[in-house]
Amino acid sequence: MGRLFIESLSGPRIFKCKCCKVDSASRDHIVSKEFQGRYGRAYLFRSVVNVCLGPTEERLLVSGLHTVNDIYCSSCQQILGWRYEKAYEESQKYKEGMYILEKERMLKFAPIIHQIMDAIKSMCE
Repeated sequence: MGRLFIESLSGPRIFKCKCCKVDSASRDHIVSKEFQGRYGRAYLFRSVVNVCLGPTEERLLVSGLHTVNDIYCSSCQQILGWRYEKAYEESQKYKEGMYILEKERMLKFAPIIHQIMDAIKSMCE
């Protein structure tokens, strides 16, 4: 087996795989927090890191028929959500190429410096 390369993210809020704690996405890339996944609430992201794509399949979702790929954590292989490859309804085409991450499968991580800065801001308000 080859060497596993993991990309690390920086920023005020990072979403990590709940199972192995590998970085998956940055808060800066959230498009919407108003999505439904298999396990409850889910977020739509413009981009994610450290994932592998599963096979392409047609899936009937709440918003209609889509061509999607499940996405897996590249470290532990946990299913994290899916990638929208194609939307068949015109109103849903904005999702093409974007990713759903299941909130249930993620940890929100804030580096300590950002936690301190947030605390200082809230004290000054």
